[in-house]
Amino acid sequence: MSPPCRLLPFRVAAGPHNMAADDALLGSAAAGAASLRFYGWREPTLSLGYFQPYRPARAYPGLGGLSWVRRPSGGAALVHHHELTYALALPAGAAWQPAGCSWLTRIHEVVRVALARKGVEALLCEREEKHGEVLCFLHHTPGDLLLGRHKIAGSAQRKLRGALLQHGGILLAQSPHTPELPGIAELSGRSIDAADLSAAVVEELGRATGWRVEPAGWSAAEEAAVASRLASRYEAPAWNEKR
Repeated sequence: MSPPCRLLPFRVAAGPHNMAADDALLGSAAAGAASLRFYGWREPTLSLGYFQPYRPARAYPGLGGLSWVRRPSGGAALVHHHELTYALALPAGAAWQPAGCSWLTRIHEVVRVALARKGVEALLCEREEKHGEVLCFLHHTPGDLLLGRHKIAGSAQRKLRGALLQHGGILLAQSPHTPELPGIAELSGRSIDAADLSAAVVEELGRATGWRVEPAGWSAAEEAAVASRLASRYEAPAWNEKR
């Protein structure tokens, strides 16, 4: 029988809560539970990679006035606004992480197929190109998802005892805070509904992996873990300003 992956309810929340929730799912994955969730942001929010200095990002044009949070994963700055954000948390082991499998590429291929079914023909990036130092979507790396010459989906990872957290964003439309980053709407002329796209991604993920992606709720232990991480990390200046 194919292994089950929980599909958690869509939530809109503030940046610190979103990052605390993703962090808690990594703990669940280390304990053996696979999870997928899609989510939104209560307001336009800047997220910084775990190792990224916060002062240059805050000084970047258009970003200084945004709410912000530091992610548990690496990479560069993201402005979460007109996007669909996902988090995939997988246990260790070949059933979830086969040898030689790059989930950074694999999830973007799933998104590529889902978009193609909606008439948007994106391609996986094949070579690195860096067009800026601060924004993640100005740094194209192999496996990113491109539409024309522009990045429309990128992801970052963190691991814990072999378990994997991967989260990232699919840029549905341009944000006024980052006018240098056109989204799917500007590049293709198509307006993609976030709920429709998430459903298409779930369908394609199940087809591509053989997993049973099944709706489920958060456990009481996970909700408590989210609250704990929120207080100790993602709402704390010591965490967000650590670099």
